[in-house]
Amino acid sequence: MAVRTIEIRERLMARNDVLAGAIRRRLADAGVTAFNLVSSPGSGKTLLLERTLRALGEELGVAVVTGDVQTVNDAERLERHTSRLVQAVVTGGACHLDASQITEALAAIDLGATRLLFIENVGNLVCPASWDLGETAKIVVFSVTEGEDKPLKYPKMFREAKYAVLNKIDLLPHLDFDVELALANARAMNPGLTCFLTSARSGAGLDLWFRFLREQVQPVLVP
Repeated sequence: MAVRTIEIRERLMARNDVLAGAIRRRLADAGVTAFNLVSSPGSGKTLLLERTLRALGEELGVAVVTGDVQTVNDAERLERHTSRLVQAVVTGGACHLDASQITEALAAIDLGATRLLFIENVGNLVCPASWDLGETAKIVVFSVTEGEDKPLKYPKMFREAKYAVLNKIDLLPHLDFDVELALANARAMNPGLTCFLTSARSGAGLDLWFRFLREQVQPVLVP
């Protein structure tokens, strides 16, 4: 039975990779940059997306796909800040999004009017690390309330990510948290990791985050 379970998982992963490749080609053809936003629950990634939509949603043509285990609460929060459709994927208990769900979600998104796609993954730093969604890059969000050793506890996610956001820095005066140690741990797992320090609540560090996003989006070609 154990061997059978492994075989089934391998087939699922192989099929997912095929679909992810098709998604990546489709987004590239449409000139869309896609970020897979991953974190554990409570890191503040939904609030970070709210602030991002409010500031850049129309400027960068941002579309969003959200994943959650049961509710559409995150999608409802985000749709208040954009006139565009926010696609909600309810996994029904699964701990991650997969490429088939993204394929289905993209069917309702006007990619011709989209330049930046955020995929807000299920709150989990284990399962989403293994599933390619056709994204341009993974961005891992962690916060100063989670401990400096977060990257050491979830090394695969930090190795798979290209960017990291250390959020909730407004709380630093009230916590015993070593920022330099947290960043050193993250870079020990992935020396090429680019890190941002932010507070989605206070707005600290968001200017650099917004500048980064503008740089990642392909310019609009004027006929």
